[in-house]
Amino acid sequence: MEYNHADLFEGVADAIGDRVALICGDRRLTYAEMDEHANRLAHHLEDAGVRPGQHVAVQLYNGIEYAAAMLALLKIRAVPININYRYVESELLYVYRDSDSVALLYDVEFEDRVAATVPEVPELRHLIAVGGTPSIPGAIAYEDAVRDAAGTRGFPARSADDLYIIYTGGTTGMPKGVIWSTEQILFAFWNPTLPRPSKPEDMVEYARNGGPLIMMPVAPLMHGAAQLSTWIGWFMGATLVYTRKFDAADVWRTIEREKVNSLTITGDAMAIPMAEELARGGYDTSSLFVFVSTGAIFTGTVRDRVQTLLPNTMIMDRFGSTESGSTAEAVSGSTPEKGLRFAPDVEDVTVLDDAFQPVKPGSGVIGQVARTGHIAQGYYNDPEKTAKTFPVVDGRRWLLTGDIATVEEDGSIAVYGRGSQAINTGGEKVFPEEVEAVLKGHPAVYDAVVTGIPDERWGNRVAAVIQPSGPGGPPAVEDLDAHCRKDLSGYKVPRAYAFVDEMKRSPAGKADYRWAKQVAEEAQK
Repeated sequence: MEYNHADLFEGVADAIGDRVALICGDRRLTYAEMDEHANRLAHHLEDAGVRPGQHVAVQLYNGIEYAAAMLALLKIRAVPININYRYVESELLYVYRDSDSVALLYDVEFEDRVAATVPEVPELRHLIAVGGTPSIPGAIAYEDAVRDAAGTRGFPARSADDLYIIYTGGTTGMPKGVIWSTEQILFAFWNPTLPRPSKPEDMVEYARNGGPLIMMPVAPLMHGAAQLSTWIGWFMGATLVYTRKFDAADVWRTIEREKVNSLTITGDAMAIPMAEELARGGYDTSSLFVFVSTGAIFTGTVRDRVQTLLPNTMIMDRFGSTESGSTAEAVSGSTPEKGLRFAPDVEDVTVLDDAFQPVKPGSGVIGQVARTGHIAQGYYNDPEKTAKTFPVVDGRRWLLTGDIATVEEDGSIAVYGRGSQAINTGGEKVFPEEVEAVLKGHPAVYDAVVTGIPDERWGNRVAAVIQPSGPGGPPAVEDLDAHCRKDLSGYKVPRAYAFVDEMKRSPAGKADYRWAKQVAEEAQK
């Protein structure tokens, strides 16, 4: 057995085959059934010519088919490529080509976009449609693909060095594929509540001895956080629960129906509508004992509201990235408004200064959060960005996360924000996350994204795109200004505002700063 997701899942399926592995809507599969289902898809893909090391794009909503695709591809040593299902044709064309995908599993809801794009990607030679009968010539229905394929294993031996790629980004440019080995990604996203295994078989024993835990990743599986939450849950022997799409009422109904114990979301974009729906009442949340946010900002105002609505539930805020893994947990009382502070889970997380040397705790020196040890290999098809993000210093390879921070005297890491998004206004740096968190504390603000727009005097000025809450219309700019000045220095307070009916975010809740900048600039004309 290797530190390989497919090897480990097969070991878990052999150990606890009768336990339910996955629930989505009214469908549920045990570990043994999940393994057999994935075997059928894996054999079909083999028969279709997919070979070890080749890439297969997955453009699906959450469901059993998405989970089976991830597992099936790893079984045959192929590489799943996550596709953002909101992408328009030009973006799809870029990712299909950049990823060198040879096959595609897609939801029939996206068939118009797929049909318009795949003729321009001749390497994409095999299409499988989920959820209906395809109309694209040569494409086959998912049910037909798995119906006659063998449900047994019989696959070649795998390796801990087999690849796992997650496409990430898109807020400031086209996404890039983050390359991992299966062993490194397993340890980088390791559950900190469990001891580190000394051999792969230990992970099977963790699952065998795990209790009847029911876990629910709410984010779409096209986001790395939901994928890794699924693997973490399976290697604990848990039952994973999905909803096909994000809908706050559906999430709470599912939690009540399936008695979910642990919930993972991605920041305010999911927490806010979930809190609003929960406040309307009528949901039994007594089974829920952990509410985790990861992968996107979770402001103190929103966190406090969730905690008030779920007084008996532990609220956790995790820090990490697709390139670094899950690395730290928020220190008690830490919020973007008051200052983000995280306690590292592992010793190989630190802050490096401009000379790539570790920042001395309590020195006040500003640097970048960095990790060594279990980190990604780099970016697919982008050696320049790989060299810049993963420098080798004194023989040690580091990942520079781009998060600007310092190290406090107690060893905790104080994070100011993402350096690439920092706004330079008159020589002062403003980190959007801090301003966004304060704005979202105003009762008339539902959501906020902060960006910089050109200014003749200051170079850039701070601008805020606001989605108002409720039917009362936009709040007065004077009220927003007064609200911000209570918690922010004057140079951080927005000088320009734009109001929108709906904020544009990724399915995982990440802000689209390119869009926000355009909206803010247009509003000033």
